[in-house]
Parts: sequence; C-alpha cells; structure tokens
Amino acid sequence: MNVRTVLVCLTTPDNAAMLIDAARIIARRHGAHLIGLHTIEALIVYPGIAMHVPDEAFATFNESQRRQAQVIADIFKERTRDIVAKTEWRLLQAQSLSAADRMVETARAADLVVMSQADDDHNQPDQHRVQARVIRESGRPVLVIPPDFAGEAIGENILLGWSPTREATRAAHDMLRVTDSGANVRILRIGEHDFDELSDYTANDLAACISRHGHHVEVVHREKLTKRNAETLNQQAFEMGADLIVTGAFGHSRLYDFVIGAVTRDLLSHAKFPVLYSK
Repeated sequence: MNVRTVLVCLTTPDNAAMLIDAARIIARRHGAHLIGLHTIEALIVYPGIAMHVPDEAFATFNESQRRQAQVIADIFKERTRDIVAKTEWRLLQAQSLSAADRMVETARAADLVVMSQADDDHNQPDQHRVQARVIRESGRPVLVIPPDFAGEAIGENILLGWSPTREATRAAHDMLRVTDSGANVRILRIGEHDFDELSDYTANDLAACISRHGHHVEVVHREKLTKRNAETLNQQAFEMGADLIVTGAFGHSRLYDFVIGAVTRDLLSHAKFPVLYSK
C-alpha cells in the first residue's frame, strides 16, 4: 500500500520552504494528499506563579503568532502551487494542549509525517523535543529532514540500519511504502569484529524480502569502532551516497535513553541526511 496522506509539520518560517520541498518529493511520487500543519502556541500562565500578565502582552503575543502563521501559510501555498495532488493548509491553536500534542493528534491520521531536525534555538518553547514525542506517540513513520537539505531525491539510495528488533523491522517495512521499486538499499549491521556474516540469517532474509519488491539490496557488516552508532550510520550513508537513512527508533526505555543516551536521540540532533524513524 502506498502513501496517500503526507503531513508536514511547519514550525518556523526559517525551515518551512526546505521542509515543504522535501515533503513534495514524497507527495509527488505517490500522488498523495499533502497537509501543511502549523500550531499556534498558547501563552500559558501556570498556577502558583504570582504574576500579572497585562492584556497588552497577550494581544502582542497573539498578533506575533498570527503574523508568523501567515508567513508560513504563504510559503506553503507558494511551494505547493505546482503539485498535482491535493494540498491542505491547517492552522491549529494549542490552547490547553501543547504544540506537540496537536502534532501527535494530527499525525495519527497520516501515512507519513515530515518534520525538521531538532532546533531548540528557533523552535517555540512548547515544541522542545517535539520530534521525539511524535515518533514515540503517534504510531506513524516520521521523516526528519536536516536543516541544510537541498536534495532532489529521497529514497533512491537508502541505508537501512538493521538489528533484529521490532522497531527496526517496522522501519524496514515502512520504508517499502515510502519508496518506489528500483531503489538501492544497503542493509547495515554494526557488530563485533568476529561476527559471522554467513550466519546472519535475519539480515539475509530481510534482504531477500526487500529484493522481492524490486529493490537492489546488499548486506554490509561493519565493526563497531565507536560507542556512537549514529556516527557510523552517518559515515556509511556518506560513503554510499545515500539520500535516506532508515532506522528503528527508541528501542530502549525512556530511563535508558536519558541515562545512557541512544542512537535515536543522537541522529535527531546530528544526522546529515533525511532519516525515516519508526517506533
């Protein structure tokens, strides 16, 4: 089944054009309905904080939010003017919920979600770590685009980070929905130096499955040289000329991620290529 609904989450005017261009690649490929979503942040005064917010402050805040939303809406309409598939602009008010809550709600009715890489310097306060929340809670595959993306293709040369887990399996099969047949797929296994490639039946079986969809597949094993698997994924993607990394996301508990760190969080901040995450 192909992608029929693509949701692109537009948070700031700075990255809107880049994100829309990335989402257009997928929407055009599948003739999908493309939804542009922007969420207006609510100005919340928390109980217990002794302060008075003048009406003028609320008015100024709301007006600045409306102006930003209009700029993003104009960019969306301009960048999607030539798309044959239907497009839709949605402007939602966060109100008592956060922007992340609104994105998660909307994402559940999409086949694919497109978001920007984490940028805490520019995103609104209630959008902090929003990518992680959408990946964890929406149940949908999320394509995260790095800030310097200027490519014309996504999903023609793919690096699939593989381990025999539920999350990685989900990612591999979500990848098949997003891509057309004929893509070059490199299945990357990162392990110890004495790993027996011939006995790696899970990767070999997956390669056979993917090849039946018309893709050109190879299995590659690399020794774990650093503690950061994300660094190895970036390096391998660069070496093969990849335009997409595919990986399972958040395979550990939240406590493990917080204390030890995880590949997903590392990639969310430092990936040099578009990354498709599945949870």
